[in-house]
Amino acid sequence: MYDVLIVGCGVVGAAMAYELSRYDLSVCVCERSNDVANGVTKANSAILHAGFDCPVGSLEARLNVEGVRLAKEICEKLDVERREIPSFVIAFNERERKELDALYERGIANGVPGVRIVGPEEALALEPGLNPKLIAALYAPSSAIINPWEYAIAMAETAVTNGAEVRLCSPVTAIEKVPEGHFKVTAGTDVYEAKYVVNAGGAFSADVYRLVGGNDLKQTNFCGQYYVLDKNQGKLINSVIFPCPDEHGFKGVLVAPTVHGNLIVGPDSYVVENGDCVATVSPLLEELQEHGHRSVPGIDFRQIIHEYAGVRPNTQIPDFVIEESRICPHFINLAGIKSPGLSSAPAIAKEGAKLLEGCGLVLNEKKNFIDKRKRIKFRELSREEQEKIISQNPLYGRVICRCETVTEGEIVEAIHRPIQPRTIDAIKRRCNAGMGRCQGGFCGPRVHEILARELNVSPMDILMDEQGTFLLTSPIKEADDYGA
Repeated sequence: MYDVLIVGCGVVGAAMAYELSRYDLSVCVCERSNDVANGVTKANSAILHAGFDCPVGSLEARLNVEGVRLAKEICEKLDVERREIPSFVIAFNERERKELDALYERGIANGVPGVRIVGPEEALALEPGLNPKLIAALYAPSSAIINPWEYAIAMAETAVTNGAEVRLCSPVTAIEKVPEGHFKVTAGTDVYEAKYVVNAGGAFSADVYRLVGGNDLKQTNFCGQYYVLDKNQGKLINSVIFPCPDEHGFKGVLVAPTVHGNLIVGPDSYVVENGDCVATVSPLLEELQEHGHRSVPGIDFRQIIHEYAGVRPNTQIPDFVIEESRICPHFINLAGIKSPGLSSAPAIAKEGAKLLEGCGLVLNEKKNFIDKRKRIKFRELSREEQEKIISQNPLYGRVICRCETVTEGEIVEAIHRPIQPRTIDAIKRRCNAGMGRCQGGFCGPRVHEILARELNVSPMDILMDEQGTFLLTSPIKEADDYGA
């Protein structure tokens, strides 16, 4: 029997597993997808928010500021890409100027360091790429950009290194509280027993809660679409640029560089039926260009290389839902984790651990907790370091992804990490192969071949991403047909 079973392995579930793996506990994570970070965490703004827009006194406000502080420590320990850059909220008229005052007051009340309102001259001196028609801006130096997939993967891998188990392709379909007081959890074809259950189901948290009889959470997911532009646009700005929230409180379309050197523009916002609705919608997507130009006029949208959509998992409750269930003791909800969920994830996990301790779970710290993780990023090494690593392992001398300079050595290393990637996009999320201008047009078939070889499976079994995304449907010739 496990001490704790976590449902869902996005960034919140991964942070929960990472936090609990510090203690002498048996922990299992059941993830419905074939990879971790493959739901809400896969598609977002990749920003660690400063915390000035959260309602004062809310869980969001407290956990956002604390989560950003913890993220800095975690990224340094686990070798996750993160870059500190300031953020601006820009105003073009008097209504928006008044909105800046409200955001400033919230920022001060929430304890956001360094937040202040600046005039147009100072704003343009700090960020020359801004629209010169702005009349004022809210400046917050404590924000950052991050690799969101790597952040979740790193925490999940470290949890596994410290003894936690991650079960992929394990959708939870039933949770029973047995008379002895523990849970029986059906996930796929397996049944697990656990003393405590943590619901980190993201866009499906309300569905997971209903499995124990909880009917008071109403999931109201919103979709948001983004453009990714080539790296020649990534240096247009060195800040995260937000418009002022509109009359309905919508934060609007941001413009931001990424840790990989690209530029993103998005998201918009519209209600979707469920958390799997992430198809982009052309007429709506194209409106992002007008919003992006209003903040940063110099964006060249002919340089778009990719578009994507993600889901914000809202509920009817205007705050994070972090609680022990009132109807099912020892069942913890981490639900409604919309923005700033990525920023808050490690603080949410610590809050979850406190709740578990409060309902009886004993937290004895491990003496041998491993809290370090290091990757080889060939393109970031000096010439001497590259020659040294190639002499030790010739696979690092074979570049597979030309756009991102990713070597076969990095791909093979990624395949044999504690949580094994089994798809082409899972490799992309771990070492960037396929993230460049050609979007995998060159390296995709080579990654496919390496995956099949290292996993010792047929190329027919290799998927593009989620279940069912087969690339090959049938062989057209046998080996003998080639005269082998």
